[in-house]
Amino acid sequence: MSKSKLTPKENYLKVVRGEIPDWVPIHTMGLPGYNGETAWKMVGPNIWGTPGAPSKDGRTDIWGVHYVANEETNYGGIPEPNNFILEDVTKWHEVVKAPETPAVDEIDWDAQMKKDYEFSNIDTTQSAAMMNIPLMPFQQLIALMGFNNGLCALLEEPESCKELINFMIDYYMPFIEKAVDVYKPDMVYILDDTAAKLNPFISLDIFQDIFVPAYARLLKPANDRGIPIQLHNCGRCEDFLDDMVKLGVRAWDPAQTANNLLSIKEKFKGKLTVCGCYDWKVPLTWPEYNEEELRQSVRDAIDKYAPGGGYAARANALGKFGDPDIAKVNEILQSEVYYYTRDYYIK
Repeated sequence: MSKSKLTPKENYLKVVRGEIPDWVPIHTMGLPGYNGETAWKMVGPNIWGTPGAPSKDGRTDIWGVHYVANEETNYGGIPEPNNFILEDVTKWHEVVKAPETPAVDEIDWDAQMKKDYEFSNIDTTQSAAMMNIPLMPFQQLIALMGFNNGLCALLEEPESCKELINFMIDYYMPFIEKAVDVYKPDMVYILDDTAAKLNPFISLDIFQDIFVPAYARLLKPANDRGIPIQLHNCGRCEDFLDDMVKLGVRAWDPAQTANNLLSIKEKFKGKLTVCGCYDWKVPLTWPEYNEEELRQSVRDAIDKYAPGGGYAARANALGKFGDPDIAKVNEILQSEVYYYTRDYYIK
C-alpha cells in the first residue's frame, strides 16, 4: 500500500511540472499497468479511424496511403511495401488531395467527445487525459514516398517538402484547435520517429529547417493554452531535444538507452521528464532466462535514472506476438517496475 495520497494522474503531472513526485511514475504508453494503474490514457477525436490498424485487407489513411499488417510486422500496420503513392515530391499537388471528410463545423463535437472518452474507458480522477496530435510530419512524408525517395526529397527538394507538410497541417489545424477546447486534455501527445536505433534519419539542419516550424504550428494550440506536451520519438534522437523542449515538450518517451540519458536528465533538469530508459537485452540462452537477473536489471535502471526526479519508469520485452515466453518476461519486468517504484521518493 502506497504511503502517498496522490493519484497516478497527480503524481505524473507533478513530475511533468518539474517537481519531485511521491513515487516513480510508470510509463505504460497509455495502456493499463501491472495492477491496472495508468498515469495517463489517450483520449482524442477518433474521427478519421486508425490508419495502419491491423485488419484482414489492410487500411487506407485519409491521404491515400495503404497500410498492411501480418505476422512479419508483429501485426503492426506499416505502409504497404513497393506501393508508395508519391514518387516526385515536386508533383505532390497532383497526388495528395484534401481529404473528403466532414468539415470541422459539421461535427457534433460534444457527442464525439463523449463517445471518445467512453471508448478510452478513462477515469479522469486517476489518469491524465492525453490528446494525440493526428499528424506525424516526418512519418507521413515517408509513408507517402518510402524511405529512399522521402529522404532524398528532404535533401534535394526541401521547399516542396515544406509545401506538402504545410498543406497537411492546414487541413488538421482547425480540428486540433477545436479538439483542445472541447476535450480539455491534461496533456497533448505528439509522435514522430525521426531516428533509427543509433543515429537520426536526418541532419539537425534539415530537422530545424523543415520540421521544427511544422511542430511549432501543430503544438501552438497546446502552448497557447498552457497544456504540457509529451513527445514520442524512438531511437537516438537526442540531437533534436533542444528544439523540442523549446517547443513546449515536457516529457519524452521511450528514451531509449542509445541516448546519453544521464546527460539529458542533467541538461534539462526540471524541464523534461525522460520516460522509459530501459532496453531489454535478449539473453544468449533464450528462451531460458534468469528471473532474478531480470528483476535486478529493472532495479538497476530505476536506481540509475530515478534520483533527482525527471523520470518515469518502463521495462518491457519486445518479441513475437503471442509468444508465451515473452508474455512471462513482461509480467516479471512490469511487476518489478510496479513494486520497486512504490514510494521511491518518500521512503
